[in-house]
Amino acid sequence: MKKLLLSLTALVLTTGLFAQKKADEVAKFKTETIDLGKIMQDHPTAAIFEVTNISDAPLLIEQANPTCGCTISDYTKEPIAPGKTGTIKATYNAKNLNMFEKHLTVKFAGVDDVKSITIKGEVIKDEAAEAAKAAKAAEEAAAAAKTAAPEASMSAPAATKEVKEEKVVAKDGKAKAAAPVKKTTTPTSTKKPQ
Repeated sequence: MKKLLLSLTALVLTTGLFAQKKADEVAKFKTETIDLGKIMQDHPTAAIFEVTNISDAPLLIEQANPTCGCTISDYTKEPIAPGKTGTIKATYNAKNLNMFEKHLTVKFAGVDDVKSITIKGEVIKDEAAEAAKAAKAAEEAAAAAKTAAPEASMSAPAATKEVKEEKVVAKDGKAKAAAPVKKTTTPTSTKKPQ
């Protein structure tokens, strides 16, 4: 009885394995890797993958999920007719300088396995943006120096501070009030020279 049950289970599993469709049997990508080359920092860049339905039934892309939050995906939502093409768009948010390689997993309806597609490239500095930032910083520094210069060149009048009356003991032992003492101070500038 145990042998019969074991044989029946093996037959069902084997039949199930052969009946499952694979992603490569229903869809063909024009390319599974897109090299974006050198892209500018802070300029999100998109890669568009073309996928062709090579089966005899409509093909539906269920999911196209990036493996990290730095990539956003969008894809054809309606069924792709046999022999027709759909797209998967992967947009990379180019924040960090360096080489990158990002993957998306694509799941088709009625297919158990997933397909992995890749975008790669190198993020470089945007020289024009860097030059614009430097020019703006220089303008702001010049404007700040201009407004600070008149304040620094004007000397502030001496400030006077009155000190509390102090009791002075006379030679006869009696306390008497002394005249208030005045101190003259010049305020110091808190601005740093430029």
